[in-house]
Amino acid sequence: MYNLPYYKEQDDQIIKEFIDQHPFAFVSGCDSENKPVATQVPVFIEEKDGRKVLSGHIMRNTDHYKAFKQNENVLVVFSGCHTYVSATWYSNPHLASTWNYMSVYAKGIIRFLDDQGLEEILRKTTLHFEGYNKQSSTFFDNIPSDYKQKVMKAIVAFEIDVIEMDNVFKLSQDRDEESYQNIIEKLKTQDENGRVIANEMEKRKNKVFPDD
Repeated sequence: MYNLPYYKEQDDQIIKEFIDQHPFAFVSGCDSENKPVATQVPVFIEEKDGRKVLSGHIMRNTDHYKAFKQNENVLVVFSGCHTYVSATWYSNPHLASTWNYMSVYAKGIIRFLDDQGLEEILRKTTLHFEGYNKQSSTFFDNIPSDYKQKVMKAIVAFEIDVIEMDNVFKLSQDRDEESYQNIIEKLKTQDENGRVIANEMEKRKNKVFPDD
């Protein structure tokens, strides 16, 4: 992770919105023998009694569930769009090319919930991804009871108390204004990742170059 101040997003609301927009996160940790494990699942963030809490659910009979039971320390990574940035786009092209991206990193302590907690997580998850349509056949309350009971035996809900959160919004903030604008124009002609990064850079230009 680039721990450089000009790559940091300072606005907590923007960070929360980023997590909400990119909920399919990597949850990683180590087992009792320090072997790394990871999984990717939808994760929600909310405030509880002044603390940040992440929540979601995973399969029970997996290496990562067993590892998280043995070692409660986890790292959650929320990753957004990313794109290559060619040094040929700089005002001085005789430099190294790079990669622009946005990610949020949360370190915390994971704990597993009981069946009631699992129901609440599944209800929240299905409602959210079905566009808050309570009439949807896949909304938790509308799923047949026998099927729900079968599925719930195979999964477990979790909450993670966040103890540290950091981010990298690496968007060419260290480049001169000519290079910065040229990067935006070049990325607008790229794929969706490039266009999204260009839009993010454009939104931040007045903060990067406040004297204009």
